[in-house]
Amino acid sequence: MSQTTFDEDDLFGEAAEEMRGEVESHLADARESLPDADAIWEVDADNALGVLNGLKSALDTADAAEHLRAAKKQYVMGERADAFEDADDLEAEIDDLEELIEDIEDAHDDASELAGTLPSLRSTLQDAMEDEDGEDE
Repeated sequence: MSQTTFDEDDLFGEAAEEMRGEVESHLADARESLPDADAIWEVDADNALGVLNGLKSALDTADAAEHLRAAKKQYVMGERADAFEDADDLEAEIDDLEELIEDIEDAHDDASELAGTLPSLRSTLQDAMEDEDGEDE
């Protein structure tokens, strides 16, 4: 019959391994949830507004951001508890993913802003052309 150990150092070591595993798992999930490179490059739309709306959808990072947040929470807890012997790789991966997600979110915001501007710009240009056509008569 095996004897279960309840030594605090052993338990802490197991908990630290589990915590690191959770951080790594959330980071992997975040990477898998990033937008597909082809989805932001290839478009199927009839006009510029359709392209921008498709791009906005393709640049959605909600799931990746949630997984990254979960990874950071576990990482911070582990760091504050001094549970990780060497966590430089985790910190670097978190920083890299955070920067990438911020870049994608910036592109999403740019596409959203432009998509919001195009219809009114088109209308203004059409009105200007109608005014010009009316003055020529």
